[in-house]
Amino acid sequence: MRFRAVTLALALLVSGFAQGQSRYADENVTYGYAQVLRATPIYEMVRVRVPEQRCEGTSDRDDGTGGTVAGALVGGALGNQVGKGDGRKASTIAGAVLGGAIGRRIDRNNSVAGTGRCRTVEVERDERRLTGYDVEYQYKGETYMSRLAADPGIRLRIRIAVSPDDPSLRNR
Repeated sequence: MRFRAVTLALALLVSGFAQGQSRYADENVTYGYAQVLRATPIYEMVRVRVPEQRCEGTSDRDDGTGGTVAGALVGGALGNQVGKGDGRKASTIAGAVLGGAIGRRIDRNNSVAGTGRCRTVEVERDERRLTGYDVEYQYKGETYMSRLAADPGIRLRIRIAVSPDDPSLRNR
């Protein structure tokens, strides 16, 4: 029993020295709340590497618009050769619609077939990142500023420490 008491006392003594504070240091500390006047976000530009897929040999028009237009023109011209009067108008329209659909399908198939090789490369980009907040707050009529990692909201918990203004401690 006596060994445990000595061990506990020694552990407390060592932990006090390890912290570099006397056991009375925390007795003069209290906590309170200050009113936040403003919190301004702080950003910095950071260069990041992002993987991106690059393909060689791809067609410039992947949406099939060129093939649709060309197919519609050819189909309309062929449809115009069939029929007479109102039948000719209907066959022209039908030929344009059918030709557009066929042209679009052919253009898309050629686009996929011409895809070529793809590879993943690292691309550097500048990115704006939030690094903290400059917070202005008021406690007992005095205004203070601090940079914090997060937005504190409307109230900020503060640590209040009181120590004597001892002239003999100033020159140390």
